[in-house]
Amino acid sequence: MWIVAAALSALFAGITSILAKCGMKGTNSDLVTALRTAVVLVFSWVMVFLVNFGQGLPPIPPKSLLFLLLSGVATGASWLCYFKALSCGSVNKVAPVDKSSTVITVLLAIFFFGETERLALKLCATAALAVGIFLMIDPKKEEKKAEDNKWLLFASLSALFAAASTLLAKVGVENVESNLATAIRTGVVLVMAWLIVFLKGEQSEIKKLKGKEILFIFLSGLATGASWLCYYYAIQKGVVSVVVPIDKLSILFTVAFSFFVFGEKLSKKAVIGLCIMVVSTLVMAIFG
Repeated sequence: MWIVAAALSALFAGITSILAKCGMKGTNSDLVTALRTAVVLVFSWVMVFLVNFGQGLPPIPPKSLLFLLLSGVATGASWLCYFKALSCGSVNKVAPVDKSSTVITVLLAIFFFGETERLALKLCATAALAVGIFLMIDPKKEEKKAEDNKWLLFASLSALFAAASTLLAKVGVENVESNLATAIRTGVVLVMAWLIVFLKGEQSEIKKLKGKEILFIFLSGLATGASWLCYYYAIQKGVVSVVVPIDKLSILFTVAFSFFVFGEKLSKKAVIGLCIMVVSTLVMAIFG
């Protein structure tokens, strides 16, 4: 079941990127993140009460709570960087860099959690993932100016924070029901996101939101909530170094949707990179 949950997480995550991109066409990325997180928080708590209906909330060990809070902080930082990257770069470029968190996470999971079964295969597949990511970035010649490559900095930071978030969450969900863990983490992300909005004085932009943008932000929040619930169930029940690569197959859905919705095409080099990423991920999922 955790393999299925990881696959569903990938599907919903792929949909999230496209819906979020549609929702931020005329909206500040920080505000979009804050609004989406509010939707995710409501969705996740609804799931908590449905799962625990009539039983009350289960206890949360102090250690688990600490790691869930830290994971929430890392997630909030990753989101803010990711959607900032999306606001100034194309989906097909931002997504591969963000997915490099897979490489970082797998290596750290091997080191910290001792997931050394079939180690040689995991390391080879991880190296192939890194090559695929590099090929997919495929910067164009006209994008040599530093200001044109801001997306790369924010996407890279997003990947680093995402890797940290997964490892912290793995410890946090060990003795906590996965839906409740998701809700706790989302609460931290919500506080961070709105704090950034108010510190930058961007809250007044809410009045400028159009109905279509609000709809896409809302749908993006629902997709994110569904992705998170599946993802943290998977890392709770499964092997992190296998779950994470499967989840990152969301790039397949992201690339497909970005082509049909935004007309963003991949170069031949990027297509080769995508194929390498998919094959190496499937190898890790099946044999890892």
